[in-house]
This record gives sequence, structure tokens and C-alpha cells, in this order.
Amino acid sequence: MKTPCHILVTATTQATNYMTNTLATTSQYSPISVSDIEKMANAITRSGLFGIRSQEQAVALMLIAQAEGKHPASVAAEYDIIQNRPALKSHAALARFQQAGGKIQWTSRTDDKASAKFSHPAGGEVEIIWTMERAKSAGLTGKQNWKTYPAQMLSCRVVAEGVRAVYPACLNGTYLVEEVQDFDTKPLRVEKPVIAVEPEAEVITAEVVESSPEAPTELPNSPLTMLQSMMWSDEIPDAHVIEFLIAKKAIKSRDILLKDVSEKVINRLIEKWDDVKSFKPIL
Repeated sequence: MKTPCHILVTATTQATNYMTNTLATTSQYSPISVSDIEKMANAITRSGLFGIRSQEQAVALMLIAQAEGKHPASVAAEYDIIQNRPALKSHAALARFQQAGGKIQWTSRTDDKASAKFSHPAGGEVEIIWTMERAKSAGLTGKQNWKTYPAQMLSCRVVAEGVRAVYPACLNGTYLVEEVQDFDTKPLRVEKPVIAVEPEAEVITAEVVESSPEAPTELPNSPLTMLQSMMWSDEIPDAHVIEFLIAKKAIKSRDILLKDVSEKVINRLIEKWDDVKSFKPIL
């Protein structure tokens, strides 16, 4: 029989464990003032490195990051602004899912089909399958990204649907970059009601059509972003890719960053991705 003292100790231990787990999931960063966020936003915007076009966009994304318990500057690596919408990069979504205890097992990744099994203690297990036929039925394959990188675009769709189905909490209601790029952004034609004017006996009917704003320019998914998504999915570090490029005499220095590699070389890496993965650096 448990004594009152024993019950109190047990309850205290449970409460302590709960607080420990809660603190472990909260941010290690203290809140940053709006003025400091504006300074960082200005630096990110002026750098032109992350596709964020205005300081206001950067500030909005940084406030989202701070609300998620992350350092505001993390938005530069995790988010894009596509068609004036904040969008989470697919490799960042998958990283969040895995950091939250989720698991993914790829069962197919070709130009015609991508499929994977997703599992999480809070959401069970599900297998997601995307084929080019399914993408075509959804009206997605007309854009250049689908024609140039079909395997990568199918994989991104699998990640988006799988993570959202099994553990949507890590997305915080945000769409992925590849999803936003496929949104239909054709402007709507807005018509005002017909106004009848009656000067004396004559009736004049006038129709007023309000012009729609021009659709925002779509930001294409760059080859570098596609390469980074593949590296995240296959857990290939930057150093491995750099060693591969040196071995193939595509670059001469190990000090170069992937963002400084030419787009032609990046496209070549994507085409030869199986060779990159199987490459064994000389130690």
C-alpha cells in the first residue's frame, strides 16, 4: 500500500520529468528585440543570397521563426518567399520531422515514381506514393521544374504529403516551396454590378470591369536548392560533394562553398547524383 509520502514523491518526480522535457523542447535563444531583428533583416535582404526581396518580408519571417522558438536568422536557411507567400523548404521540413522523432524510408525515387514510408510515435505510419501520372492529373507537370527535375519534384511532393499526414505539428500550417510554386496564381476578373442610368426616357446600361493586379513573378526553384534537398534527403554532407568535385577536377580548392559553384556544375552533380552518393573519398 502506497503511503501519502510515497504518492507525493511520485507526483513530484513526474512533474519534474515533465518540466525537464518541456524545457528541452523550448528555444535556447532569448527573445530578440524588433530593432535587432530589423537590422538582421536588412543585412539578409541586402546580401541577396536567400531570395528574400524586401526587409518587410525578412522581418515577417524572422518573427515567425522567433515564435517557433528558433533564432530569427534561421529563416534564411529554412524559408523562401514564393509568390509573396512564406514557404518552407522541403529539406528543412524533413529535417524538422526527423528531429521530432519521425522516420522516413524511401522505397522508390525515379523520374517516374517516388514513394516513402513515414512514421512517428504520435501519428503512426503511412506510405506516400507520387507518380508522374498523378502529377499530370493534378496539372503540375507543365512547369519547367517538373520537366527538368522530375525525380526531385516527385520526392518533394512525397515529403510534403508524408510529413503533413503523420506529424503536421512540425510544419506549423506552412506550405512547402514546391507546393506554393504549383499554386494557380492567375488573377481573377472582378466585375462590378451593372448600373442602370435613366436620363429622361432613355436607359443606358454601363458595365464597369475592374482590372486585376498583375500576378506576382514566380521565383523558380534553383538548381542549388534542388541539390541541397537531395543532400538532406540522402544525408550527404557538403564536404563529400566538394571532395567529389575535386576528384573530378571540377574545382581546385576545398575552401570553395557550394553556393559559389557554377550552375553548370550544379546541374551536372544533379544528373550524376548516384555517382556522387557512391563516391569514396581518398583518405
